[in-house]
Amino acid sequence: MSRARGYALVATAASLWAVNGAVSKVVLANGIDSGTLTQARVTGACAGLTLLLLATRPAALKATPREAAYLVAFGVLGLNGVQVFYFLAIDRLPLGIAVLIEYLAPVLVALYVRFVLRRPVRSRLWGAIALVLVGLALIVDAFGGGGNLSSEGIAFALLAAVSYAVYILMAERLVGVRAAESTLAWGFGAAAVFWAVLRPPWEFPYDRMADSVSLGGRLEAVSVPMGALIAWVIVMGSVIPFAMMVRGLAVLPATRATLLATWEPVAGAIVAWAWLGERLSGAQVAGGLLVLAGILVAETAGGAATPAGPPPTGRETGGTRLGGPVRS
Repeated sequence: MSRARGYALVATAASLWAVNGAVSKVVLANGIDSGTLTQARVTGACAGLTLLLLATRPAALKATPREAAYLVAFGVLGLNGVQVFYFLAIDRLPLGIAVLIEYLAPVLVALYVRFVLRRPVRSRLWGAIALVLVGLALIVDAFGGGGNLSSEGIAFALLAAVSYAVYILMAERLVGVRAAESTLAWGFGAAAVFWAVLRPPWEFPYDRMADSVSLGGRLEAVSVPMGALIAWVIVMGSVIPFAMMVRGLAVLPATRATLLATWEPVAGAIVAWAWLGERLSGAQVAGGLLVLAGILVAETAGGAATPAGPPPTGRETGGTRLGGPVRS
C-alpha cells in the first residue's frame, strides 16, 4: 500500500470520528446517558473486531497471562476512560471545544516523557505549551470570562485528554509486540466486561432502539431510529475508522499519523457548525488555532512518540504499529 493511500485512510478515519461526535451528541441529547452509550460502543467494537480476527487471524487473539493483565488495564484505564469522558464532555460542551481540549493528550505525553521518564525533548515543547495555554484561555474566556461554558464539561474534557495520554503511552509499549487489531479487540473487550459488571446487559434500554429521534440542528426535520444512530457509533464511528487507522499505520510512522489526526478537531468544528448549528466566536476560533498549533509543535518536539518503557513481554508476535491517534 502506498503512503498516499495511508494518508487518505488516516484522514478519512479522523473525519468519521468527527461525524461520530455529532451523532453521539444527538444520542446523548435524546435520553441515552454517557455510560450506556460507552457500553454500547465498546461492546459493539469488541464484537466487530473479534469476529474480524476470528475470521482472518484467530491466532492473533492469543495472549500470555502477563500480556492479558496489561491489555485489561489498557482497555479499562485507557480506551474506556477516553470513551466515557469524551461522551461526558461533548454532552456539556460544544463539540469543537471538547475535542480540542481532548487533543491536549500529545502535550501531556511529551511532558510525561520529559519529567517522569526524564528523557530529553526539544526546547520547542515549551513554546508548544505556551501556545496551548494561551489558546485554552481564549476558548474558556470567549463568553464573558467563560461563564457560559460548563466547568464540568471542561473538567471531563481534560480527563478525556489524560485518558487519551494514558492510552497513547500504554499502546506505545505494545509496538511490535502484537497486532494492533488484537490489542484493540482485547482493550474493547476488557472495557465491555467492565461495563457488563456495572450494568448487566439485560438492563440496556433495548426498548428505546425503535424510538424515532430527530437529528437536531439544521437536520431537525429528519428523524431516524435510535438504534440506527447507536449502530452508526459502533460501526462507522468505531470499527471502520479503527480499521482504517490500523491500515494507515501499516505504512505511516505513528508521529505523522498523529499529526494528520489533528484534522479531527477542525472537522469536528465544521460538522458541528454545518449540522448542529454550533458557532464559535472569533476568540474561540483564534484559541482553537493556537491549540492546534501547540499540538503540532509538541508532536515534533521529540519523545512524545517513543515507547513509554519496555514491552510487557519479550515475545514478538509482529503486526501493525499501534500508537497515536486511535481514539474517538
